[in-house]
Amino acid sequence: MIELGVNIDHVATLRQARRTYEPDPVWAAVEAHLAGAEGITVHLREDRRHIQDEDVRRLKESTQVKLNLEMAPTDEMVDIACRLKPQMAMLVPEGRQEITTEGGLDVRSQEAHLKAVVARLQDAGIVSSVFIDADLGQIEAAAHIGARVCELHTGPYAHAFHDQGRDRESPAVLAELAKLKQAGAAILAAGMRFNAGHALNYYNVQPVAALPGIRELHIGHAIVARAVFVGLRQAVTEMKTLMLAVAQ
Repeated sequence: MIELGVNIDHVATLRQARRTYEPDPVWAAVEAHLAGAEGITVHLREDRRHIQDEDVRRLKESTQVKLNLEMAPTDEMVDIACRLKPQMAMLVPEGRQEITTEGGLDVRSQEAHLKAVVARLQDAGIVSSVFIDADLGQIEAAAHIGARVCELHTGPYAHAFHDQGRDRESPAVLAELAKLKQAGAAILAAGMRFNAGHALNYYNVQPVAALPGIRELHIGHAIVARAVFVGLRQAVTEMKTLMLAVAQ
């Protein structure tokens, strides 16, 4: 059955706007759990723009669902992951000037380095995931480095969906969805878990949730944005309802 991992980075963004103690990301994780989320995702960035080290520690100690730590494949972040031991670590590209993650990790160009990172994480008992574009070469490289999970970057699909007036049947949207479907099949054939995420919202999530073999969707901004108006528990419940309605 498809699972939902809620990214709570932007709860911390709101807190950091005032450099105060609220809203607390741990409270957000509890609310998401009570609403049916199977996991919590946070991105500990190099510049600590939202999630802080202490947040990750408290989330690992306090939450009763899977913790997915998004991280750049740097020595600092690998050391932190091996110390805190989240259930899953997702390797992502990271740029200091970007607003959010732009594009998938280029696994092919750094296989030797990433293979060593994955080995360290595996030795610490952490499932390794890579955030990649829907590219068959990147999927092959992910298998080479020993990744257990591939999370497909759904940004191109989401942007096409928005640009085409939310028309699910437009050629541009169908083309992006076909790329995700083909890539998902390749991930499964390689013996890895098929996850997806980025820019998914209440309008575009169902075609992705319906892809064969997909295991988890990681969604953050849309859920936190809706929570401003309806509360986090309701926002998570609504997203889960949409996903489960079409999941295969």
